[in-house]
Amino acid sequence: MMKVWNDFEKKVFDSLYILYGSEEFLIEKTKDLLVQNVLQEDELDFNLTVVDLDESPVETAIEQMDEFPFMGEKRVVILKNAYFLTAAERKRDKIVHDIERLIAYLENPAPFTIAVFIVPYPKLDVRKKVTKLLVKNATVFEAKPMQDRELMSWISNHAKEINVLIDSKAIELLLYMTGGNLQTITSELEKVALHVGAGERITTDIIDRLVVKSLDQNVFALVDKIVHNQRQRAVEMVHDLLVQKEEPIRILAAIARQYRIFAQVKYLCSLGIGAPEIAAKLKISPYPVKLAMQQIGQFSEKELLKKLDQLAEMDFQMKTGYGDKEMLLELFILQG
Repeated sequence: MMKVWNDFEKKVFDSLYILYGSEEFLIEKTKDLLVQNVLQEDELDFNLTVVDLDESPVETAIEQMDEFPFMGEKRVVILKNAYFLTAAERKRDKIVHDIERLIAYLENPAPFTIAVFIVPYPKLDVRKKVTKLLVKNATVFEAKPMQDRELMSWISNHAKEINVLIDSKAIELLLYMTGGNLQTITSELEKVALHVGAGERITTDIIDRLVVKSLDQNVFALVDKIVHNQRQRAVEMVHDLLVQKEEPIRILAAIARQYRIFAQVKYLCSLGIGAPEIAAKLKISPYPVKLAMQQIGQFSEKELLKKLDQLAEMDFQMKTGYGDKEMLLELFILQG
């Protein structure tokens, strides 16, 4: 059975929870919301226990789970890193867990305790008796990476929670600039919200100005300058990246990736395929696809393939020590 965060607000709690998956930010968010809805702030010191199973045996947690709550109705015991519920092989495992004792507890869990098993791993191993029993009796929350549409909805909702407005295009740009990383999205959105102030609107200009750019985003802007024949500004941008200690080979690879996206988008557009479908096929955010669609009119397919050949040759020259790396980058930009 799957629950979402808001279900905790109904004040109906199960005795056992499993929070697992590769999106650790969602796991932490869900765990925090559960604790907030179960315990009052003045109960946290007495009725909340966190046991790291990388450092302590599961018996330590079971002892806590069997204790009555102190001046409250419920205890919450968080069991971090419950990797024994997976098929993961971990060299650092040094703790021996009494799984049979845990199985006995799961068959008759304490009614006053909420046990939360946290497993930062993509899959549970339901072939194991302990996992099968826990999955059968627990509420299970899978924290898997969201798709772009889900992330866009999440950004919109979180903006409302922190009392700011955000344009749909600004959401797309934020998603692109953060690479879809939920932790980064949250921290950057909250930083921008603090800058604009409560009740204000976040636009693409504000996102572009305040959100930290990755190498790919800087190179996208650089290529945009090349496309629009602003070559001297493009050279200056290369120099800025070099001052930031970016390696010329990495810059070249990012430029090649951008031209590869141009070539792929141009070909797929010629087949009548729309931006969302192209993004799905290329496994990238819709935002760079939409921007690429605005730029590919500058090139024929033949010209794009020629660019990719030039970039491949430059990559070979850089890696074999032929010519000055910075000069090769400038030459590509100035030759167009």
